[in-house]
Amino acid sequence: MLLKLYEKNNARRDIDRIVEILNDGGVIIYPTDTTYAFGCHALKERAIERVCEIKGLDTKHHLLSVVAHDISSMSEYVRIDNDTFRLMRDNLPGPFTFILPAGNRLPKIFKNRKEVGIRIPDNSIVQEICEALGAPLLSTSLKVSEREDVEYMTLPELIDEKYGDRVDLIIDGGVGDTEQSTIINCVDGELEIVRQGKGWIEV
Repeated sequence: MLLKLYEKNNARRDIDRIVEILNDGGVIIYPTDTTYAFGCHALKERAIERVCEIKGLDTKHHLLSVVAHDISSMSEYVRIDNDTFRLMRDNLPGPFTFILPAGNRLPKIFKNRKEVGIRIPDNSIVQEICEALGAPLLSTSLKVSEREDVEYMTLPELIDEKYGDRVDLIIDGGVGDTEQSTIINCVDGELEIVRQGKGWIEV
């Protein structure tokens, strides 16, 4: 099912509908400032397991990421030192994933690796959803195989054609990007760019 949302002036009933789906353990596909992504309530372990099944992720070996609407809302879920906080403050919202030590409030599934990726996309739709939800979203980018056309990860109508029967809602936020976020490891205090993506940063 497709739901069209905009950068601003979305109907409150549409946001409330998304929040209800997420609170009920549902899975959505939503736009970010990079690719479209699978998402669910980051504190509901069964929903996270469902996302991982759809994407084919092994949680013991794959980094899990969460999305929030601002840095302060993430402070209770991860440990952020002063240098990392300043770096995040100067570059977020933006196309970056910061790897940080996981805090105790995240579900057990995150503690398999003891670290988590943090994203605050420069996208008002997902920021509005996270703020209304009052919790972070688990997030993993939508990616198609090399045999498929790129439109299946950028055009909401084709995303719906491919995944509409496997998720509870697909949010149409316009044509998506194909480039993924830049990943920066901040776990050991020495910043390291793990993957160079859309965002450019000095570390």
